[in-house]
Amino acid sequence: MFAFRETADLDPGPDRGDRVEVAFTDASLDLREGDGLPGALAALTEAAGVPFARLNQVHGADVVEVGGPSDDLPTADGQVTAAAGVGLMVRVADCVPVVLADPAAGVVGVAHAGRRGVELDVVTRTVERMRALGASGVRAWVGPHICGRCYEVPATMRAEVAARVPATYAETGWGTPALDLGAGVAAQLAAAGVPVTEFAGCTREDESLHSHRRDGARSGRFAGLVWRS
Repeated sequence: MFAFRETADLDPGPDRGDRVEVAFTDASLDLREGDGLPGALAALTEAAGVPFARLNQVHGADVVEVGGPSDDLPTADGQVTAAAGVGLMVRVADCVPVVLADPAAGVVGVAHAGRRGVELDVVTRTVERMRALGASGVRAWVGPHICGRCYEVPATMRAEVAARVPATYAETGWGTPALDLGAGVAAQLAAAGVPVTEFAGCTREDESLHSHRRDGARSGRFAGLVWRS
């Protein structure tokens, strides 16, 4: 179920007995909307010990603060919370899943950084919302995503995105225009003063992960997760 899981190694505040957990799921769990989602969410809740709030992701830059899961999904591509006992989820199948936490402040967040989200800098917006809740030592975990060698795009699109985020400029392994969204996210986090732990892996190349570029409409969704336990 979990391709990666760790406890954030920053000390919690003196009055807090909780801790922050970070994880990325793998292709053994499909978290796309559909008939199978309730069962997948139940399995995830049992494994983590908390329910997870998810989003109606639209490749934008809106960020919402949540207090817990809701059947009425907020339309946004980032979410933050200072509530204990609730997890945050961002779902992807090639885009960059970004998990954020300040354990000492008890503030966590997630962001969905696709091509448009990187252009609009949804990651920095999410960090800013966390800081507005009192976070001062935000740390990021960047999950698996399609790499620059595999994310082929038209030359005009590469030029447009790279004009705003130069680090995204890339070329595929077969010599055509590409975007490196992970490099763009890393540059944005560095500019925001956020240290990063990267969980390496290209979704298109690694069959243990869901990939829309590889599998098309039948692709599932994996998730970046963070919760205070």
